[in-house]
Amino acid sequence: LAHVRGGVSGQPGPGARPTRWRRGGGAMAGGAAAAADKEKTHTILESIDLSDGSDEDFALEDLPDDPDLLDDEEETLDDINRLVAEAKPQEEVAQGYQGGGDGHARVQQRPQVIDDFFRNFLIKHGMKRSLETFQTEWYELQQSGKFKDSELQVVPDIFTQNHGLHEEVVMLRGEVEKARAVASTAKQTWDKFRKERDFHRMHHRRVVQEKNKLIVDLRRLKKHYEQYEPTLTELKHKYEVAMKEKMLMRLERDRFLSKVETLQKQLSQVQADSKDDFAASQEQREQTSRRPKQAPWPSEDRTNPNANSSYEAARVEDLKKSQTFKGHQGAISRLAFHPSIPVVATASDDGTWKMWSMTEGQLVLSGEGHKDWVSDVAFHPRGSLVATTSGDFTVKIWDVAKEKCKHTLTDHSQAVWSCAFHDLGDFLVTSSMDQTAKAFDMQSMKCRQTFRGHVDSVNYITFQPYSNVVLTASGDKTVSMWDLRTGLCVQTFYGHSNACNQAIFNKRGDTIASCDSDGIVKLWDVRVVSEYLQIATGQFPVNGAAFDRSGKVLALASGDASIKTFNVEERVFVANLEGHHDSVQDVAFEPTGDKYLVSASSDTTFSTWQ
Repeated sequence: LAHVRGGVSGQPGPGARPTRWRRGGGAMAGGAAAAADKEKTHTILESIDLSDGSDEDFALEDLPDDPDLLDDEEETLDDINRLVAEAKPQEEVAQGYQGGGDGHARVQQRPQVIDDFFRNFLIKHGMKRSLETFQTEWYELQQSGKFKDSELQVVPDIFTQNHGLHEEVVMLRGEVEKARAVASTAKQTWDKFRKERDFHRMHHRRVVQEKNKLIVDLRRLKKHYEQYEPTLTELKHKYEVAMKEKMLMRLERDRFLSKVETLQKQLSQVQADSKDDFAASQEQREQTSRRPKQAPWPSEDRTNPNANSSYEAARVEDLKKSQTFKGHQGAISRLAFHPSIPVVATASDDGTWKMWSMTEGQLVLSGEGHKDWVSDVAFHPRGSLVATTSGDFTVKIWDVAKEKCKHTLTDHSQAVWSCAFHDLGDFLVTSSMDQTAKAFDMQSMKCRQTFRGHVDSVNYITFQPYSNVVLTASGDKTVSMWDLRTGLCVQTFYGHSNACNQAIFNKRGDTIASCDSDGIVKLWDVRVVSEYLQIATGQFPVNGAAFDRSGKVLALASGDASIKTFNVEERVFVANLEGHHDSVQDVAFEPTGDKYLVSASSDTTFSTWQ
């Protein structure tokens, strides 16, 4: 009986060969046999003959239990599994590791091979002698090559296979259920998206239909709007013609009414004094002889001496503020130059007007008598009279030599804004807030003509140089030209978007400059009756304007407390004169040679610029 130990489990360790025992004259070759199996060649170092009775002479001793050995025997199964794993080809090991690549950690028991199964069974039941015999015969058959590869496979375990298949079936069923849940969720999501798609598609179609409908409507409205333009133009022309006819009818009506009133007075007077007819006629003759004479209307065949004259443009870019004079207690609304001497007259909101010598700024004369603010002042062409307009509805004529008021005109029913003398001095024209302008005879001091046509306050009035044409600027956004003798409107200029504050002629009388409350200045050519230049000065109103002698430079009194100058011939901005602390109300060039510029402001001062 021989006990062969191979490693811990009783089988040969790696690189070891089993020792063979033979009975009945058999020979044992220990190390030589192992060498022969390894290298296929061997050398016999010693030969020993064992007889059948050798076992009887050999004394066997019982070995004590070794704790280490017991531990090794308990770990036999693990060691066998490890040795089997090391003996398997690397491909099978790799396949074993790849089997768990499903992303879950699994604990698997490696199946046992045939020989390990028998060994474990014999060790479990303590059949040591059977184990020794099994190992001897097993290795002899294995070395002799009598085993087939199919006979050395793992132990067939139908239960294990069924259990594994059952787990796989359970796992696949779980995955199928999850897939069904995912498919159900996906189907619900798909149905939801399909409904939203159908809704948005329907909404898109409706929007496209509405858009097409709006496009059709816009085209139809555009065609309809294009038809309005000629209609509006025709209506505008008809309106202008109707307004002119209306004014003519009104004038004729007023003329006929005055004649009727005169005839009625005469008739009543004749009936009352029928007995004293001779005395009444004699008295009437006396009254007629005492009635002051009326000035004749100016002739139209006069020529403008400045029509062909050529003057050098004022050098406003070199002007600097030289002096400032505080002469009033209120805002200075207007100023005017004396026609022959260096004297300036100013009108103020404090109810007074004053005359100042230039350029010293000494007070020459002060006029008090209006009950409200004074809006304008104008010199008679001969310089002997001064006309002033006021918010007390009156126009006063002042005698400069006698330093007193000569006459007061009360024909207007509301505040009077402006006044101007004719160049011959026989007529004075005034403009009022009552939407009318009037012409007064300076000999009879009576109203000779009333200009009606504006639908808002008439803010400014002046004469065209050396003619019978009156120019007015109104709050109804228009500028109009009137015939002094007939009182009819000759021409109306449209284009301003806000109330016109002032309109003036140049010296030649062929250009009009009008300014409004939006800061817009328009230049009109009187010969072709059209606008040829527009100047935008900003968001502040333009209160006044003045041409120099040449008519090339235009100075503007702006509401931003500055004086803006433009070269209208070159159409460029020249200079911005700043020095006042409040809105500039009026501006004027020195009339004889443009030597200096005078400006009046709401800060109660007027300044000279040289």
